[in-house]
Amino acid sequence: MPVISGEGCVTPNEIENQNRSPAPASPEEIAEVMKELPAQQQEEAMDASLNSMFHAIASSKAQIKSQQMDEPDLVYDQKLDIIKDLFWCKPVVFLERFHKIIKEEHLICFNHLAGNYEVTFYCKEIRKSSMKKTARTNVRNKRYAALQKLIKDGEYFSDEQMRTRDPLLYEQYIRQYMTEEEVVAESCKNLGNAMCLSDLLMNTYQEKIVQERLQWQQEREDACLEEEEEDEEEDDNPESKAEDWVPSDDERSMLREEFVSRMYQRFLDGEDREFDYSAVDDNPDFDNLDIVSRDEEERYFDEEEPVEVDDMEMDRE
Repeated sequence: MPVISGEGCVTPNEIENQNRSPAPASPEEIAEVMKELPAQQQEEAMDASLNSMFHAIASSKAQIKSQQMDEPDLVYDQKLDIIKDLFWCKPVVFLERFHKIIKEEHLICFNHLAGNYEVTFYCKEIRKSSMKKTARTNVRNKRYAALQKLIKDGEYFSDEQMRTRDPLLYEQYIRQYMTEEEVVAESCKNLGNAMCLSDLLMNTYQEKIVQERLQWQQEREDACLEEEEEDEEEDDNPESKAEDWVPSDDERSMLREEFVSRMYQRFLDGEDREFDYSAVDDNPDFDNLDIVSRDEEERYFDEEEPVEVDDMEMDRE
């Protein structure tokens, strides 16, 4: 079964703890917390945070130093040296340049700048970013838990329901490769589920809606393909080659898995227009459902978007 990426996922307990004890938003507040620790623990915490922050920046795609076109790329150790020098010599410039990469747990590195307006401002920005990320992660966890429940219940991700939500995708991955017998069997199954005349009429009406949606989707896709063909050189009738292809049983199974996987992802991305996502995103009951391991989740959630670092004047270093 396709699985979901849980990169960035946090457990409900972690979220609850964060809500109960919000992290400090400024160097002043962090300094007050640090004062309560023994001197040795303060030093160890500072060293660990500095090391983590330096390596996080060096590992990112941020431009560490302005270079000429013919200059070789900086190696990792060179990046670290430049980052450390900038932090110790010009910490405010350092924070201004890299605040989109710096994490909330790194804020203790700026305790010695408590009271500086710019430092306080960027520390608050880091805090806001962390809160937004936690909120997004919480929503992703809830939707994944809801997905697992819907899969278990069976109806929402049945062929009939998925075809209703995206008939063109179902046609492309499943129905066009079905035999005549399979198509007839599918139609008979849907009719057989009708318990009375009203159910039969409802099924007929629903099928009409599906066909209209399919036609609308197909017309949109055809229009897009026509525009693409105008910009490309003509090929040796690729459409006829695609129509002649008959997938094997294994290939049909792979197509079905891909179709179902895309429908799962569509749900997680909030693209099922008729689904009430507020019933999931705002529902605390989904916080208590088990979340699968991160290894099993990786295929669904995309990696974190690359961080964009503000362009700064390099002569400020």
